[in-house]
Order: sequence, then C-alpha cells, then structure tokens
Amino acid sequence: MNSRKWVRLFFTTLAIGGAAGLVTSFFVKTASYTKWLNPFDFYDLLGVLVFFIGLGFVFSLVSQTGFFAYLFINRFGLGIFRSFWPTVQVLLIAFVIFDLVYFPYSASDGEGSLLVSMLIAAGILIYGWIIAKIKARETNQRAFIPALFLMVVMTTVEWVPGLRTSGTEYAWLMIVPLLVCNTYQLLILHRINKPDPGQAAKPAQRKKGSSAVSKNKGTKKA
Repeated sequence: MNSRKWVRLFFTTLAIGGAAGLVTSFFVKTASYTKWLNPFDFYDLLGVLVFFIGLGFVFSLVSQTGFFAYLFINRFGLGIFRSFWPTVQVLLIAFVIFDLVYFPYSASDGEGSLLVSMLIAAGILIYGWIIAKIKARETNQRAFIPALFLMVVMTTVEWVPGLRTSGTEYAWLMIVPLLVCNTYQLLILHRINKPDPGQAAKPAQRKKGSSAVSKNKGTKKA
C-alpha cells in the first residue's frame, strides 16, 4: 500500500465514522435534537450536529488504531504460534464473547439484564460471522478466522470505554461507528492492496521491451 492509498483510506474511514456517529445519534440521542426544533434554533442545532459528527470522527480514529494494531497482532501471532494461531484466535473469540455476557452483568451487581448482555454478545458475533464470511469469499477461506477475530475481539477491546459509561446511549454511539469502520477497513484492504492497472502494465511492457531488444540483438548476430 502506497502513501496515497493510505491517506485515502484514512480520510474515507474518518468520513464513514462521522456519518455513522451522526446517524446513530438520531436514534439514541433524539432529545438532543428535538429541544432545539421547538422553537427552532439553527445555531444550537448545528452545534449538536457538529458535536456528534466529531464524536464519530473520534471513534473512527479509535477504529483505525485498532485495525492497524490487529494487522501487527496477526503477523506477530503467526510468527509465534504458527499453525496454532487460528486455534488461539478462536479461543480468544470465545473468551471475549463470555466477557461480553458476564462482566457487564456482574458489574451491575445483578441489576442489569442478563438477556440483554447475551443478545448484545450474540449480535456482535453474528454480525462478525457474516462479515468474516464475506471476507473469506472475496479472498480465501483462511481469512475467515482472522476477520472474525477483528470484528469480535478488536471491536470489543475498542468498545471498552463505551462499556464503562453510565447508561447505554454513548455505548451505542460508540459501537456502531466502530463496527461500520472496522467492516469497511476489513473489506476494502484486499482491494486497495491490488496494484493499479497502470502499474501492473509497466512491468509487462518492460518485459516485452527487453524481449524485443534481445530478439533484435540475436538477429544482428545472425
């Protein structure tokens, strides 16, 4: 990946995170908008929009940091565990899913809903499974477990600050941009890593030119 592609990925993911944060705020922070609609106050309403877009930008940066950390962890794990690395990733996925159910419930001293925690964990797992299947279909089957690891483990690690907030509003405001940004980065990575058509054609042209020069030299010698 060259610097131009990296910059484009960075700003595209940033914009996607901002848009996801804004759209999510319409559903989970509706009151923040309605109080400026009646009576209508343009500047305060604009300030709310900018705030939630900026919040989406922040969560996008968290997602991008986690994504590049995932790329390093994946290479590091392959170097240490080698053929056992997929098994280690599956165990980590299972451990994180258990944590998503157990720790939020235990932190609430039994006052929280165990069913809600189970549904959240199941939702992240199912969504990650779907995205991992798409990644495996577009690349190869060996990409399934690393993709699932990113969507479940890395997303949950990135979501920890949101889980520690009181209430669920900011937890939702954080998890949606994280999932959307991680999905985009995962599914676009193998596409932007492909060489540009012009760059791919240059080596072929050079090879063809070298063959022609060699042929001409052979003809002159004959």
